[in-house]
Amino acid sequence: MKRIYQHIEQITGPVVMLRAKGIAYGELARIRLGDGATSYAQTIKLRDDQVTLQVFAGSKGVSTGDEVEFLGHQVELMYAAESILGRTFSGVGEPIDGRPPVQDAEKVEIGGPSFNPARRIVPTRMIQTGIPMIDMFNSLVESQKLPIFSVAGEPYNPLLARIALQAEADVIIVGGMGLKYDDYLFFRDKLAPNKERTIMFIHTASDPVVECIMVPDMALAAAERYATANRRVLVLLTDMTAFSDAMKEVAVAMEQIPANRGYPGDLYSQLAARYEKAVDIEGSGSITILAVTTMPGDDVTHPVPDNTGYITEGQFYLKNGVIDPFGSLSRLKQIVNKRTREDHAPLMNAMIQLYDSCRKVRQQQSMGFSISDFDQKLLAYGEEFERRMMDLEVNLPLQKQLDLGWEILANHFTPQQAALSHRLIEAYWPKSRIVAA
Repeated sequence: MKRIYQHIEQITGPVVMLRAKGIAYGELARIRLGDGATSYAQTIKLRDDQVTLQVFAGSKGVSTGDEVEFLGHQVELMYAAESILGRTFSGVGEPIDGRPPVQDAEKVEIGGPSFNPARRIVPTRMIQTGIPMIDMFNSLVESQKLPIFSVAGEPYNPLLARIALQAEADVIIVGGMGLKYDDYLFFRDKLAPNKERTIMFIHTASDPVVECIMVPDMALAAAERYATANRRVLVLLTDMTAFSDAMKEVAVAMEQIPANRGYPGDLYSQLAARYEKAVDIEGSGSITILAVTTMPGDDVTHPVPDNTGYITEGQFYLKNGVIDPFGSLSRLKQIVNKRTREDHAPLMNAMIQLYDSCRKVRQQQSMGFSISDFDQKLLAYGEEFERRMMDLEVNLPLQKQLDLGWEILANHFTPQQAALSHRLIEAYWPKSRIVAA
């Protein structure tokens, strides 16, 4: 039986309220506007018989006399494993790539609970990206959930595009929230050669704010279907601060009591509900999540990065165009570093210690202190390390990254100065590159 109501009591921003009975939380509704057009909305609050809906296209054009029909189901993803590869959809799953809707598709409800913990297994596999500051120094582990902390102006979208092109994964799902239209075109054009394994869900800054909130759920619903079909899925989201700001705007329209800096009090739970979808499924596939989180004013205590840090397993810190080795941390890297090559962890630690010493010498030099011959070696090493390892344009498989690390050390130091074990030096030190002490 259809449940149709013809009186809306209140309209505030993208939120409308009316009285109705027998409505479920998250249920989808169709609003027939006075001009004959149709708009969709989702139930986001229930209090007795008062129902609050958020209108996907915004409430412009909606009047109190419009007809509201409740459809009896939640927002759904039209899923067809092969047909949606290479496609681009809006935040509510509508095609925006000029191609027809997906045919013969399974309807999958979005925003469900995270995967059954009993089916989860301990992460053990590394995802290579070709980027040394990730693979060698902060390895990305399959089923990990990691944010990329950054500020406006940093190349976080080009970094995500490079990861999408180079990462070892069966399916890449990109979720864009609050993107400038130029950024959307950048992703579309950059990922075109890789479209046979890529899906995009895109919300631009000019789209209705409510669609922004739907993007992660759409992306993760698709990821879950692929993961249960034994696919290794990498979900790339940008940016979760735009997602949180959209939640704040809707919360204000609903007249919720604001928490820290105006964000809703359930911000932590809303972020965790998305990040906890990362999973390695026993006997099947996996979901790995990398999500950009921009920090207004480079403030890590801002509510969005602050809450994110309690949920995720470390972070990549993108600063001055590079992944900062001192601000970044992958807490699960030790799990996979033991499985790559025996010199991985010791070499990584030695190179970072020497680079830290280089940074201290630079500070001393800027303050007018005299520097020694060994300090000069550190300065030269730091310059080569930044140019050949930290530059985000470098693209090498892990084995060549490790070999390059030994080469850089040998270009500037003696084996004794590198502070590595004799056994590793005998096995990996370039014999033709030993320099004088």
